[in-house]
Amino acid sequence: MTAFPEIDRIRYEGPSSRNPLAFRHYNADDLVEGKPMRDQLRFSVVYWHSFRNPLSDPFGPGTAVRPWEDGTDSLENAKNRVRVAFEFMEKLGTQFYAFHDRDVAPEGATLVETNRNLDAIVKVLKEEQQRTEIKLLWGTANLFSNRRYMHGAATSPNSEAFAFAAAQVKKAIEVTKELGGAGYTFWGGREGYQNLWNTNVSRELDHLARFLHMAVDYAKEIGFTGQFYIEPKPKEPTKHQYDSDAAACLNFLRQYDLMGHLKLNLETNHATLAGHTMQHELEVAGSAGALGSLDANAGDELLGWDTDQFPTSIYLTTQCMYSVLKYGGLTTGGVNFDAKVRRESFEPIDLFYAHIGGMDTFARGLKIAAAMRADGRLEEMLRERYSSWDSGLGAEIEAGKHSFASLEKIMLKEGDATPNHSGRQELIENIINTYF
Repeated sequence: MTAFPEIDRIRYEGPSSRNPLAFRHYNADDLVEGKPMRDQLRFSVVYWHSFRNPLSDPFGPGTAVRPWEDGTDSLENAKNRVRVAFEFMEKLGTQFYAFHDRDVAPEGATLVETNRNLDAIVKVLKEEQQRTEIKLLWGTANLFSNRRYMHGAATSPNSEAFAFAAAQVKKAIEVTKELGGAGYTFWGGREGYQNLWNTNVSRELDHLARFLHMAVDYAKEIGFTGQFYIEPKPKEPTKHQYDSDAAACLNFLRQYDLMGHLKLNLETNHATLAGHTMQHELEVAGSAGALGSLDANAGDELLGWDTDQFPTSIYLTTQCMYSVLKYGGLTTGGVNFDAKVRRESFEPIDLFYAHIGGMDTFARGLKIAAAMRADGRLEEMLRERYSSWDSGLGAEIEAGKHSFASLEKIMLKEGDATPNHSGRQELIENIINTYF
């Protein structure tokens, strides 16, 4: 039985198409910088927003019409939901999906029962993966919804919560490995604080690092070779999360000798909540060799919370893909639609409209970014701006041939430093507009 009988596989029809159930810019086979578009973008559908979100908000219950749901949290309903999800992804034409352990399988009364439920659903996930050839981009554990994690998981003042979280992540890593997952993500939804007066920050950070080292050790023990990610977010649901932005995550990873084991999974709406652009976060991660994966969404410029809207800005996606291409492209990671349809978009077909629009927007961004790189004007202007470092004094400083004393001697002789290159910001912005 099909959940979307009125919808065929979504196909590429070109920019002139008026069909809302067709791609206008995403053509999976098109080559961009020598790779098919599907391999440059590695699109992924998230299980939590697309198949578990009832579209509720603090002011009212869910509005989503999902005919395949029977209103229970039973295993049978969960199994049926998996088949619906894979029908959706197969018709959409995405290569990957991502999930939390508690998205796909109901939590039981005990950890034994919960693990048994998860095993039953993994069997169905594996069957659907084999049937469709859709792969798991990354798995993760929900360490924030259950009341046991009200104070955090790895950073909880309750050692039993830490221990339960460890057992839960152990199982989630095992499941991710069993499903051939390309990676595993840690998101510290409650790993932070509400009030500093009752928080031992140093001890909590030590515990978080110990937790991640345990995960790294266990992955080695069972032969899981997928990439580990940590996902920055500054707040919500806590007042402050320890993984607040890319720089904070990198500092933490360096401080606790985890830099070689984890990369960053970056999300646009999290970047803006931290007061950054997504391009900033990508550049910070990329320059450190830690750019791993993207959660593709957007926030509302007038709202100060995590709205998780589907991306529709071509400027945003161009910035994203320009940085991704600059740092070598996506390998284990992907463009993961951590986005939800609006509460008013309650019909099943709206899931297709939202994903098609997001995929087309990223496809346009990819093509424009590649054209910018091929044209080379921006790179040439960048090289010119830093040209004083390519020879003479600049090259000597970079080579470590000077000290404060030797530089003082030179400047005492020169008398002053003369600006030699305009930033050309307005010209650069004008040039960028020409690509659109």
